[in-house]
Amino acid sequence: MKNILVVGSAGQIGSELTLALRDIYGGDHVIAGVRKTKPSEKLTSTGPCEVVDALETDALINVVKKYKIDAIINMAAILSGTGEKNPMLAWDVNMNGLINILEIAREFNMKQVLVPSSIAVFGPTTPVDNTPQETILKPTTIYGVTKVAGELLGDYYVKRYGMDVRGLRYPGIISHETLPGGGTTDYAVAIYYEAVKNKKYTCFVNENTRLPMMYMPDCLKATIDLMQADFDKLNFHSDYNVGAMDFTVADMAESIRKHIPEFEINYEPDFRQAIADSWPNSVDDSAAREDWGWKPEFDLDAMTADMLKAIGEKHAKGLI
Repeated sequence: MKNILVVGSAGQIGSELTLALRDIYGGDHVIAGVRKTKPSEKLTSTGPCEVVDALETDALINVVKKYKIDAIINMAAILSGTGEKNPMLAWDVNMNGLINILEIAREFNMKQVLVPSSIAVFGPTTPVDNTPQETILKPTTIYGVTKVAGELLGDYYVKRYGMDVRGLRYPGIISHETLPGGGTTDYAVAIYYEAVKNKKYTCFVNENTRLPMMYMPDCLKATIDLMQADFDKLNFHSDYNVGAMDFTVADMAESIRKHIPEFEINYEPDFRQAIADSWPNSVDDSAAREDWGWKPEFDLDAMTADMLKAIGEKHAKGLI
């Protein structure tokens, strides 16, 4: 790959992935596609930024031609919590945006398209512990429905057109850099910020809620490792399970108290509790480990120490 376009570069994962890719391929070869007219200074100072929308065909094609793009990463999505408030918007962005990008990639004979999926593809009838790579996919959210359809669509383009389409099912992603935007696992980021700022947090799921989670450095590593894997060694394409750790909210609170003993947490579950309850406790990612050597580096306590340190430094500087 020579020139990569990251659609959704201003998002939680996209913002950090764009910078990581620029470190590898060079700033001029990774174009940040954002919907904002004023992207972050980190994005604008390290490489080209263009205002694009996954739904705007002409604008995308113009960027593809301008930079001779040969790979697209589509990080644009309406997440689970926001999607339940506006299902038609979620369908439009998540499905029509994806089809638009796949068709542009096909038209311009691109070398690769990467489209992340999510544990949201699973549902209440899916085995909850060590959820298999191939299993029942009957989600209860519009976000999950679009991700199942997106996986199938990606695989269709592989088989029908011989394209290189790849994807991995992200668990909850935790980062201290960019706040998440409307997902069910947002509590896993907010809890750290509130622990530093106020020494207390009110959680919108209950203390026993257990979900697969991943720290951002591992998320970036998994994404880039899959991008760089030998296509011929991939037994799956758009739907790799990837895991790192799983824990309850109570586990998180205890991990935080090792650093902030006075931290308090309360629970006021809302509509996102039902969404969380429909997702797995843990996933079997042996296919990713065998096919492209996936291996995470962070566990809960290591992540907690790093999160609190980084957020604490921001708080001390008055940045949060």
